[in-house]
Amino acid sequence: MEPESSVFKAQYSALTHGAGMVDFRNRTQIELTGADRAKYLHNLCTNAVRDLPAGKGCETFILNVKGHIVGHVFVFVCPDSIVLETVPNQAEKLLAHLERYLIREDVQLADCSQTWGEVYLAGPQAKPILVSLGLHPPETRLAHTACQIAGRQIWLRNFDLVGPDAFAIACPTEYMPQVQAALETAGAMPCNADVFNALRIETGTPQYGRDINEENLPQEIDRDRLAISFTKGCYLGQETVARIDALGHVNRLLRGVKFAPQAAIPTVGTALQTVASDNVSTAPKSVGRITSACWSPQLHAPLALALVHRESAAIGTKLQSQFGGAEVVPAPSGKGLSPKN
Repeated sequence: MEPESSVFKAQYSALTHGAGMVDFRNRTQIELTGADRAKYLHNLCTNAVRDLPAGKGCETFILNVKGHIVGHVFVFVCPDSIVLETVPNQAEKLLAHLERYLIREDVQLADCSQTWGEVYLAGPQAKPILVSLGLHPPETRLAHTACQIAGRQIWLRNFDLVGPDAFAIACPTEYMPQVQAALETAGAMPCNADVFNALRIETGTPQYGRDINEENLPQEIDRDRLAISFTKGCYLGQETVARIDALGHVNRLLRGVKFAPQAAIPTVGTALQTVASDNVSTAPKSVGRITSACWSPQLHAPLALALVHRESAAIGTKLQSQFGGAEVVPAPSGKGLSPKN
């Protein structure tokens, strides 16, 4: 969809000023059951899962033994299970990794990605719409509750992928048409994935497989406050995380990078370089690469997420590329991509 088209603008407006809904039926959902599920998962991820009560959740990284990221997931603790939610097409990889460390624990793993889907509802009118349907939306990040829409049992999740006024309605896939119809009747506008993706990039929310892969270390993604506990004790890959924390930095960081308004939207993989100076004879050097890009309606310019060397990661740093000049910026929403220095 063209970013300047009337449809794109209407859907973007719904997600930012009204209420828009996006079909999330292809997201990965893995369910853990069994008496040892919380302790088992706690030992395989970067955040504190073991003591979370039912109805609460957290964001976390799942690491390999070397401390590299195998998955970036959202954890939802239910009364009789724990659900891991993440981007599409991650179930096979995550299940293989989790099963490798399942020995005698009372834990069962199930891929629910084909049988359960989600409708993502975002915008300042999202909560009023849910209230109009007789629901009581959870107030805190990643909190969730069981309720009904259109007579269908659902899980309502507070889920800030594109800002604070956002929820995911998880339900069996056969219920999704009725749930979507009820939300649309109540005032929600159906929105396409590319509009959601633009707002995701503006918000600074990374996606595994785009902005994150197994080459990355957790602190490079700059979500320490949201996804890493530095006090929980031992877990797989913890030694690497602790060593980085002791050193005080990683060599690269995920950042927002804004281009000139007239520039084309840069392609994924585009190299970012230092800007040549008249006073310095050295040639520009490569300091990063673009991982996601879009047209940003909020900035009225192309915007990208990029992994950038820490020496060039401060806000205001000027860079250059085959798509012209660029500048490191905070996420327009003020969430996520703000340097620590």
